[in-house]
Amino acid sequence: MPLPIFSSRLQCSSSSSSSSRSSFLRPKPRIDPSLTLIPGLSNDVARLILSFVPYPHISRLKPTCKSWYAFLSSKTLISLRHSRDNSNINNLSHLLCIFPQDPSISPPFLFDPVTLSWRSLPLMPCNPHVYGLCNFVAVALGPYVYVLGGSAFDTRSYPLDVPLPTSSVFRYSFVKSVWERLSPMVSPRGSFACAAMPGSSDRIIVAGGGSRHTLFGAAGSRMSSVEIYDVEKDEWREMVELPRFRAGCLGFLVGNEKEKEEDREFWVMGGYGGSRTVSGVLPVDEYYKDAAVMDLRVDGGEKWRIVGDMWGEEVRPKLGKIVAVDCGKPVFFMLDKDWILRYEKGLNRWRKESSVPRKAHYDKPVGFVALNGELLVMILLDGYNLMDTRHTRQQRKAGSLMIHMYDPKKKTWRSVVSKPPFNHQLDFRTTVMCTIRL
Repeated sequence: MPLPIFSSRLQCSSSSSSSSRSSFLRPKPRIDPSLTLIPGLSNDVARLILSFVPYPHISRLKPTCKSWYAFLSSKTLISLRHSRDNSNINNLSHLLCIFPQDPSISPPFLFDPVTLSWRSLPLMPCNPHVYGLCNFVAVALGPYVYVLGGSAFDTRSYPLDVPLPTSSVFRYSFVKSVWERLSPMVSPRGSFACAAMPGSSDRIIVAGGGSRHTLFGAAGSRMSSVEIYDVEKDEWREMVELPRFRAGCLGFLVGNEKEKEEDREFWVMGGYGGSRTVSGVLPVDEYYKDAAVMDLRVDGGEKWRIVGDMWGEEVRPKLGKIVAVDCGKPVFFMLDKDWILRYEKGLNRWRKESSVPRKAHYDKPVGFVALNGELLVMILLDGYNLMDTRHTRQQRKAGSLMIHMYDPKKKTWRSVVSKPPFNHQLDFRTTVMCTIRL
C-alpha cells in the first residue's frame, strides 16, 4: 500500500537527515564555573542578583559572556530561585505556559504578564506516525511542565480522519532544559480533568475524558476511569471510577501542600456524558450541571460524592471556562460571554461577579486563566480568520493580545497589550495553557 511505503521513506529520510545533522554537532565547550560573573562582587552575590532576572529574559542574557552562559544554563539557577522563594526573600515569578498547537510541531511559549516578555521552549519529541495532537492537558508541578494524553491522528489506523486517544506522558524539565518521556497512563484519554498535588510526594490525578475532534462536537468516546501518578516512582495507579461517564470536564484541587493531605478534595466540574439529536439528525452534547468530588485520604480511602445542580436558570447549561483563584481559600470563577461568574459554595450557584470592560467579538474565542491571584481574560486583536486563505504571508501574523486582569479581592480591572511572537493565528478553542512558578 502507498501509505506504509511513504511512511517508511519518510522515516528513513528523517533518520538519515538527523544522523547527518548529528555528525556536525560539536560538544559544548567546558566553561570554568569559577569565572567571575560580575567584577568587584563575589560569585555568591552575583548569582543572587542574576537570579532576580525575569525568567523569559534569561535566554537573551546568556550570550553576554562565558561565565553568564555557564551559570544561566546550570541547575544552580533554578535551585537558587526556589531556595530564595522558600526563604521568603521574594516569591517566584508566575508565568503562563501557552501551547498554541501540537507541541511536537509548534513550540510552546512562556509569557510573563508583569514584564510582557515571551520565551519559546523546545519542541516536544515527535512520533513519525502520529500528528495533530489536541485535547491534551498541560499541568505544572515544581520546575516541570507535564503534557498528558490527548487526541491525535494515527497514519497506521483507519479511517484517518478520526482522532484516537493517547496515553503518552511527557515532561519538560526547566532544570535540564530537555523533554522526557514518562510512563504512559493506564487508559488513553483526552479532554479530561486533571490536577497537580504537590506535597511530601508529588502526584497528578486525572479523571474521565475520551477522544473527539476539536471542531466537531457530540462525537467520540467517553470514560469514567480515574488514575493517579506518583512522580517519584514514575507509576500510574487506578482509583475508584467516577459515578458516571464524563468528558470535557475540568479538575481542581481544593487545599494545598501546607494543609493535611486528608483534607484535600479533587473537584471534577461540568462535562458531558451523553448526546441527543435535534430533529433526529444533528447530534448535540448533553452537558452536566453538577460536580463530582473525591476526598483524598492518606489511608487510601477513596469515595465520590455528587454536588447537585450548580446552574441556575440565568446561566447557560454548557460549561464555560472555569478557573480557581486562591483568595485565602480556593474560589471558582467562570467566564460566560462577557460576564465573570463566582461560584457560591454555600448556595451551590453561580453568581455574577463583574463584566469584562471591553467586550470581545464573540465570533472569536477568548482565553481565560488565573495567574498571580488575578483573572486574565485574553482577547486576540487584529488576527485573521483561519478559514480565509486570501491573506498574504506578511499578513498571516497573530495580532495583538489584549489582556484584561481582574482582581477578585479589590474588585478592580486593569488592561495591558502584548505582541505575541507567533507566526500564526492563536485559536483559544484549541490552545492549551497552564501556569508555572519559576
